Amino acid sequence: MNTKIKELRKSRRISQEELALAVGTTRQTITSIECGKYTASLVLAYKISKYFGLSIEEVFDFSEVEEF
Repeated sequence: MNTKIKELRKSRRISQEELALAVGTTRQTITSIECGKYTASLVLAYKISKYFGLSIEEVFDFSEVEEF
């Protein structure tokens, strides 16, 4: 899943470590989400989006998610 996390972090000059601490996860998890190797849980997606003051849809790209 594509996200705008990296761009949001860079524009606000926030490190992966700082974001991870703010949302209660690890730097490795943030790295994996940014690289598309890991999909954030709904709770983590909410925390990340709230941290940036945006909706989940503004941070995470759901266009590749299959509808059922």
